[in-house]
Amino acid sequence: MADLTDQLAAATLIDAAAAGEVPKAEFSDRVPIRQIISRPDGGSGLAGQRARVGGWVKTGRKADKDAFAFLELNDGSSAGNLQVIVDASVSDLSNLVPTGTCIVIDGHLKLPPSGTKQKIELRADKVLHVGPVDPAKYPLPKTRLTLDFLRDFVHLRSRTNTISAVARIRNALAYASHTFFHNHGFLYVHTPIITTSDCEGAGEMFQVTTLFSEAEKLEKDLAQNPPPTEAEVEAARLVVKEKGEVVSQLKAAKASKQEIGASVDELKKAKEILSKMEERSKLKPGIPQKDGKVDYARDFFARQAFLTVSGQLQVESYACALSSVYTFGPTFRAENSHTSRHLAEFWMVEPEIAFADLKDDMNCAEAYVKFMCQWLLDNCLEDMMFMADKFDKGCIDRLKMVASTPFVRITYTEAVEILEEAVKNGKKFENEVKWGIDLASEHERYITEVKFQKPVIVYNYPKEIKAFYMRLNDDLKTVAAMDVLVPKVGELVGGSQREERYDVIQQRIKEMGLPIEPYEWYLDLRRYGTVKHAGFGLGFERMILFATGLENIRDVIPFPRYPGRADL
Repeated sequence: MADLTDQLAAATLIDAAAAGEVPKAEFSDRVPIRQIISRPDGGSGLAGQRARVGGWVKTGRKADKDAFAFLELNDGSSAGNLQVIVDASVSDLSNLVPTGTCIVIDGHLKLPPSGTKQKIELRADKVLHVGPVDPAKYPLPKTRLTLDFLRDFVHLRSRTNTISAVARIRNALAYASHTFFHNHGFLYVHTPIITTSDCEGAGEMFQVTTLFSEAEKLEKDLAQNPPPTEAEVEAARLVVKEKGEVVSQLKAAKASKQEIGASVDELKKAKEILSKMEERSKLKPGIPQKDGKVDYARDFFARQAFLTVSGQLQVESYACALSSVYTFGPTFRAENSHTSRHLAEFWMVEPEIAFADLKDDMNCAEAYVKFMCQWLLDNCLEDMMFMADKFDKGCIDRLKMVASTPFVRITYTEAVEILEEAVKNGKKFENEVKWGIDLASEHERYITEVKFQKPVIVYNYPKEIKAFYMRLNDDLKTVAAMDVLVPKVGELVGGSQREERYDVIQQRIKEMGLPIEPYEWYLDLRRYGTVKHAGFGLGFERMILFATGLENIRDVIPFPRYPGRADL
């Protein structure tokens, strides 16, 4: 069946070419612009062929006393535009030239005059569709717009060159991630968005609850239909008592089954009415409480629930059965931070490897980061060249360097010694340097950008600054944790060998002041068939920041969420 489909598809392409038409996309009624302009010859080999294209006008202008118009058309399939020439006899040019206008055009491809930058252009024969724009109201004029300004128009900003390039780079990195792990035998596991576990132990989690909406609903209901008074409930009890006495009297008088049955039915109805009235009389407006605390037993999940900060704990359960797994999905942090490096909703790539130690973990993280860098160089160079031209001239060289350079590996203690030496030599840091601190971004960037000028993996951190699940080293002071630091962003990857010893991890949970009950299932992985295992998390948006050279993390995710903003 697959062979027949391939043959039919090939035959369609041959038929289109024979008819002098550029083949259309398989699932839409137009030729992607990338298919024309991204050929090795820039599209010049297609001259003379007909094509139907659709896209949005980047720039448009009338020429030769309004006899025709030049349109730069882009459909998002590539960074480049296709120049389209439309004669006034074909369509009303005034509707076509405004930036943002959507058009679908049938035309023929032709070579432009020599000396122009285009290798091919489309001469319009027929305009099939116009999605007009009122230039006076369109919020994205063709003038250069700041990324800060565009954050107020997240629903339209993907039409800009920068955000569309970021979208293609993000897509390429996602595809590269799945490809890397697939090639190495990992299984993709979907971990839950809603969780009852705090992976980081930081407590900065978004709570998931229906208590507020249910309380509002109840308050409205009670206002419209007040609960029965005690007198009304007592009256209903009296009715039940009377109906019960009637049944007893009929039975004593040996009445017919029909009479007794009818009386029993009335008694049942009276009891149902009483039960509902008693239940409704207990309803109180507000959040349900028990012993002075919120009664989460009345919540949707019958317990406290949160949006996940990491899929790691859950994916570990699959690693302890399927060996090599990873999860890739959204995570959430209720941290009231307005910095250019923080989001409330962000994506994490989190592999987990059974029968692996910290060295294996570091090897995997290094190979994965290198793979992604090389993937962009091989598959997304046009967009990377745009980023280099507009934002960060060194971004392509940085990718090349990371893809080809062995990562430096130093212990946390060595990292602190390097920073202390820098301070002695006059380097000023905003954050104090001493053993035991959690390295700040300025420390990380000094190590990777100034000291080594290449990616660095720092490992064996103090146990006090790391999570409970990280394996305690023999010195009892450090844990088998590692962070991958890269130029531009600092920490890109955080990982560790996990604590597989039941007694040790149970003690670590207690030391961190966390309740044991929510982690009982996690402890089961150590109770039953425990195994050495390790894993890490890569902040996906940080990887895009590193690749593109952009400064603000809000510009590398389609719909950024941060304090005060959750548009769309």
